[in-house]
Amino acid sequence: MQSLSRIVAALLVAVGIALAGWLAGQALVESRQPIRTVTVKGLSERNVTADLGYWPIKFVATGATLEEARAELERSDGAVREFLIGQGFEDGAMQVQNILVEDRLAGYNASSTPDTARFVLTEEFILTSGDVDAIAEASRDVGDLLRAGVVFSSDSYNAGPSYIFTALKDFKSEMLAEATQRARESAEQFAEEAGADVGTIQTANQGVFEILAGVEIPDQRPEKQMEKKLRVVTTITYFLE
Repeated sequence: MQSLSRIVAALLVAVGIALAGWLAGQALVESRQPIRTVTVKGLSERNVTADLGYWPIKFVATGATLEEARAELERSDGAVREFLIGQGFEDGAMQVQNILVEDRLAGYNASSTPDTARFVLTEEFILTSGDVDAIAEASRDVGDLLRAGVVFSSDSYNAGPSYIFTALKDFKSEMLAEATQRARESAEQFAEEAGADVGTIQTANQGVFEILAGVEIPDQRPEKQMEKKLRVVTTITYFLE
């Protein structure tokens, strides 16, 4: 009887060890199964109009003496201010950013400098306003300044008004929600085709908000357009069940 008991006990121990080994093996197999995920993107865009405009106006004056050049610059400055006030802008919207003074006799081409244009003064003047339509209208009438004798600097890069949009924060929550919903819809479409269900989010990247030109025009800087496009792209990875 004692021998039989030992045999039964040994069999039970063996069965237990075998069962534990099988369970451990199954757990290892399960842990090695690939985690199924899908990564999708969601896009949200809004068309908006710039709410702040600035118009840098750079003009020059010359003279045989510094005093003559300064007097001419003051006359041009007065003409610019009179023109802008006539367009409906307040004096507080105008600001002189800088005045550059050049003595051409001190330059490399001093010998070719005419005596009447020895001194060249350049004024960097800027108009800033939230009335972007008024800025655009004024810039179209710039010929009036030419007729008033204002000589513009040959700075084509900064010529003309620029426009920016400052109210992005008013759209962020709405656009993020829309982009996330579109990402979810893309994930659900993929899951349906794969015979799976969309689970929880593994990772999410809300992306960077961009303020782009309303229309992409080759060789035109985006800030020169009054119409803008807001865009954000979210990237989300979902578990598939």
